[in-house]
Amino acid sequence: MGLRGRFLSVAVGWFALLTVVLVAVPLALRDRLPEPMASHWGPSGAPDGSMSFATLLALQVGIWVLIGGGACAGALRDSWMLRRRASRMGLGALLCGGGLFLVGLQLVTLSANFDIPTWSAAAPLSWDALLVVAVMLLGGWLGALAARPGPDESPRSSGAATETIPLRPGQRTVWVSSVRNGWVSGIGGSLVAAGAGFAAVALLNGNDALWPHSVIMVVTGLLALTFSSARVRITEDGLRISYGPLRRPRRHIPIERVQRAWSEERSPWEVGGWGIRGMPGAATVMLRSGECLVVGYVSGGRFTISIDDAEHGAALLNTLVARAPTGTGSG
Repeated sequence: MGLRGRFLSVAVGWFALLTVVLVAVPLALRDRLPEPMASHWGPSGAPDGSMSFATLLALQVGIWVLIGGGACAGALRDSWMLRRRASRMGLGALLCGGGLFLVGLQLVTLSANFDIPTWSAAAPLSWDALLVVAVMLLGGWLGALAARPGPDESPRSSGAATETIPLRPGQRTVWVSSVRNGWVSGIGGSLVAAGAGFAAVALLNGNDALWPHSVIMVVTGLLALTFSSARVRITEDGLRISYGPLRRPRRHIPIERVQRAWSEERSPWEVGGWGIRGMPGAATVMLRSGECLVVGYVSGGRFTISIDDAEHGAALLNTLVARAPTGTGSG
């Protein structure tokens, strides 16, 4: 069994083990827990919100399925993710740290609700929350350490701006490409649906404690849906990047700002994960591992986006920069 097979075997086994723990432990203690259960504690440490046993269990297991299942599915689907040591360590930290955090959070919640008549009599939280965070950090470190052994393959990178596309004088052309992360879209849709469900329960049962969860889920889900896909268009005036099914928001990089472009193989774990990373002048849009378009600015910064057919996009951009009236391509 190779490195990828070993990693996937351990990851899937860990995911299955923690899923069983998250389901079996609350069910075993069901008769000694109130209905509903205390599910939220205020700044003072006293309980100030409740949730039914079934809803709380579904929420905790659902979060773990999104985190652990998503990490395992991503590693299974994308072999490049496990070729880089940084990627493996990131996945190991996510699986171990995230799993132990949810188990610790569940145990603290069950302990506070154990053998009480009503949820309002739940034990207060103080150092318990800090202990859960400490366990998460320790688990993340151990998970990254366990995933570290193995080769570290360097990404393929041209790093040069020599590739161009021959164009006749006055010839106009355009390059368009897009990318979509199905997992992020699925998670976003699930969060929106779950948030809508929480809102419906809050309306029907008059449970105001569910509204904050509903709002957070819906907003997070909409953001995930918006930034789960991107479209890049290269013309004589530069790059235009648009996000989401509505092509909003948009970003324009004028051709005058571009010095050169190239393609690279990058992994989300090399840039801190999926999504928009970095800061103005050094931003990265990472929706999947693999081929990325890298744009070097005249000012010295760069913009990176994971996109299909990045090599041809970079070649066209270099051609347009070289023949731009301002002469930015001369560097």
